[in-house]
Amino acid sequence: MWAYAIASPGRLERVEAPRPEPGPGRVLVRLLAGGICGSDLPSFIGRRNTFVDFYGQPGYPLHEVVGEVVGGELPAGTRVVGWAEHHLGLAELFVARVDAITPVEEFTDVEATVVQPLSTVLHQLDRIPDVSGKRVAVIGQGSIGLLFSHAVKTRGAAWVTGVDRVDRSDVAAAFGVDEVVHNDAAAWAEDAEADIVVEAIGHHSGPLEAAVSALAPNGTVLAFGVPDETHYAFPFMAFFRKHATLISGAAIDRAQALANAREYLLSHRALLEPYITTVVGVHDAQVAFETAINPTAGRLKVVLQV
Repeated sequence: MWAYAIASPGRLERVEAPRPEPGPGRVLVRLLAGGICGSDLPSFIGRRNTFVDFYGQPGYPLHEVVGEVVGGELPAGTRVVGWAEHHLGLAELFVARVDAITPVEEFTDVEATVVQPLSTVLHQLDRIPDVSGKRVAVIGQGSIGLLFSHAVKTRGAAWVTGVDRVDRSDVAAAFGVDEVVHNDAAAWAEDAEADIVVEAIGHHSGPLEAAVSALAPNGTVLAFGVPDETHYAFPFMAFFRKHATLISGAAIDRAQALANAREYLLSHRALLEPYITTVVGVHDAQVAFETAINPTAGRLKVVLQV
């Protein structure tokens, strides 16, 4: 079967790979479409992932996938969305855990890719008891950050501030953003005060430090962005004095989270058009990853299609 693998930092290469065999609790899936996540990009440029490291193996790095079941513990032909196991989804066939996928029929292959990142957003927001009436700031207004903006506004946030170095004013209204901040997060945070701050960038400690700085007393920081390092310097004194709460982590009840996201997207289909801006054939994966790694105004989610 065909697959793509990282041949060297910043370079994908098509390779022939053996057909994977699904073990217990798993299915074999034929790839139909996949979304490029910000957490895939450090691996693409040569940084080893601190959580999932299959660097150089066929199919890595791609985990946001839509496909058709061809074998294993679900009926053949079932179309599913979810996680490719070990992030080895950039291949003709991949393995997925049954508890990390959900059936999807209501969307096109490309549209259905949105269910997976949306599931992670909603799953983490469920850990905050109530956002209604709150001032919420989202640091990072890329494809994940804008989903957070949309979700907190839908859940009743009184005011949503979106912060990004890229100007996202063209899509702010579509995602419920009341205030667009086109600036560095640290500079903005000096004069900010939000009840809830979502850190949706990751990769380094800077956005998390800005989130603490921007937080109002008794506020909550939701640290969503995936770190590239095992340890961060943290402004604990400021955090302590604000009597703040820190929430972080990844989606764990994945099948249910995906089902919830599918239902949310059915009720908010209007976000699909502004959200998916770039669709690239899977055999142009090199171009797709090069596009995704350079954030620009007017470009959000990059999706690969077979």
